[in-house]
Amino acid sequence: MEERNKDRSITFEVATTDAHFEQILELQKQNHYTSISEAQQLTEGFVFAAHDMRILKLMAATAPQIIALSGDKVVGYNLGMTCDMEQELPSLIPMFQEFRKWTYQGKPLMDYQFIVGGQVCVHKDFRGRGLIRQLYQQTKEVTAGQYQLCVTEISVRNTTSLKAHQKLGFEILGVYNDGVEDWNLVVWKYEVAKPYF
Repeated sequence: MEERNKDRSITFEVATTDAHFEQILELQKQNHYTSISEAQQLTEGFVFAAHDMRILKLMAATAPQIIALSGDKVVGYNLGMTCDMEQELPSLIPMFQEFRKWTYQGKPLMDYQFIVGGQVCVHKDFRGRGLIRQLYQQTKEVTAGQYQLCVTEISVRNTTSLKAHQKLGFEILGVYNDGVEDWNLVVWKYEVAKPYF
């Protein structure tokens, strides 16, 4: 999973070590909406959820957490989770509840096999190089045959993130409010998952 990215060599791996998780948390902290100005949020985007080591390891036990590395430095990540994580992240319970209300292509969303997009982020020095696309593609390849969709939410005010996701092919299912923020519920179609029989 190695690819040249301009003048730097970027590799993609599944996060497995404490060092990986610590760097994910640091990159998350640097780009959290509470850490950057409103002007930066408008132009650069931001991340909303805040994880910790315990949560990351729980997520990693059921879904791959893909990282982009420059040398041994994490410069991007794409987190994923399954619906089993609903009770582990109180701030995301409203999102999981919304999943039960929506349909996609005429079928209840919960009738699909889907991975939940947990958060995607790229270091500011590595933006504009297609890393978000590559991170999602790596997740798709690592989970080939397991899922039909990737579903996630994006803050309505995070137009930078929404545009990046739409460029990849994410579609807006609808908008809802969790009592704090307005959210776009978005979906990205994978290939049809392999049947269980």
